[in-house]
Amino acid sequence: MMEDTAILRSSDLVAGYIPEVNILNGCDVVVNAGEFVGIIGPNGAGKSTLLKAVLGQCKVRSGTVTLMGQDITGRKAHELVPMGVGYVPQNKNVFPSLTVKENLEMGCFLKPSVFHDRFDYVVSLFPKLGDRAAQRAGALSGGERQMVAMGRALMLEPKILLLDEPSAGLSPALQDEVFVQCRTINSTGVAILMVEQNARRCLQVVNRGYVLDQGRSAYTGSGRELLSDPNVIELYLGTLAKSSGG
Repeated sequence: MMEDTAILRSSDLVAGYIPEVNILNGCDVVVNAGEFVGIIGPNGAGKSTLLKAVLGQCKVRSGTVTLMGQDITGRKAHELVPMGVGYVPQNKNVFPSLTVKENLEMGCFLKPSVFHDRFDYVVSLFPKLGDRAAQRAGALSGGERQMVAMGRALMLEPKILLLDEPSAGLSPALQDEVFVQCRTINSTGVAILMVEQNARRCLQVVNRGYVLDQGRSAYTGSGRELLSDPNVIELYLGTLAKSSGG
């Protein structure tokens, strides 16, 4: 049997939250080393459920999740962090009463000895966090809080970062800033799997995308291919895509 070279793989994943109601219906997604992969699709397609299934936050009924070839199906998020998985949830992703620096310290509580080196690394990626290190996270803008959340997830040198709708609730300018930050993180060698509502912008920044529909991977291809695929435009990108040139 060939060795699995993927960082993360979900194979034929069937999962849901309540008995006998499946949200994922045989979902196949692969993220290779250093790849930036986006997941788009209509509401209710199972995008966030896929992340929760990977993180052991919903019931996997069949199929498998592997991390660097190791079966992690059903493992909880706190077990996956030391194995190289970083996660940025959509909501409640910072400790508002703690300072930026304290939030980042929370990101390496399993390995406090690396804090200073990792803090310097995160601040080199996000200089604003260095400027705001002593500020409470609750006083920051939405875009800055997203930066803190991503920075904290990077503190233990993850092999892969899972992002759940990082642009949600942000202005278009701040959304662009977050997407640029994701590209910067990816350029350092960290693979990213990003679930995103802003389908068009997502496909513009990722290497490869998946379109989920009814809990299955309906289409996959490079971001550019999916942006120009007539079926994807018709079904998922809608009039916005057509009116803005494809």
